[in-house]
Amino acid sequence: MANSKIIIVEGPQGAGKTTITDYIRNVVPYTNLYRLSGTSDSSKQGKVKAVKMYEDLMNYMENLENMSINLLFDRTFFTEEIYCRLGFKAYSFTDEYEKLLERLSKMDFEIFYITLYLKNTDEYKKRLQREGKANIKYAEFDIQSSINQQNAYLKMAEEIKSKYSIINVVNYDTSREIEITFDEIKQLLK
Repeated sequence: MANSKIIIVEGPQGAGKTTITDYIRNVVPYTNLYRLSGTSDSSKQGKVKAVKMYEDLMNYMENLENMSINLLFDRTFFTEEIYCRLGFKAYSFTDEYEKLLERLSKMDFEIFYITLYLKNTDEYKKRLQREGKANIKYAEFDIQSSINQQNAYLKMAEEIKSKYSIINVVNYDTSREIEITFDEIKQLLK
């Protein structure tokens, strides 16, 4: 059994990734937090950049196997695939995504893939209107966009769960009291 964890937290803007990853970083010892935004280049050249970036990220992760360091990610290559599936990018990332996912599944870590979503989608309006939310050029992050992303992320979680039993796939509804989610995550990552 691996002695370290990879924890990947995904979900649409407004689902609570910053809150959840900050919490995990503070309660799981020896955890490094990485926040990735991907590349804003939606052209075919952007795909070349994304592939290089994520291959280098995988090399980095593999270099830290068995180092007793937990790696926590707020977004990774899963977001790239979701944005491509939803048409925010002018290319397909699926072939590269599948190779990266296969590579991830073979790493000597305990792997957790966490999808955040809001069962009460009305909550997106409040969250997306908060001051300081990112304004991404290539994707109009309105309420419907977040809901569409949420549906795509939940579908992706099911795909991963059905194909890779080695990856612990968990979905959390963050429209509930946040303490409930914190407690569930603490138990999951014990």
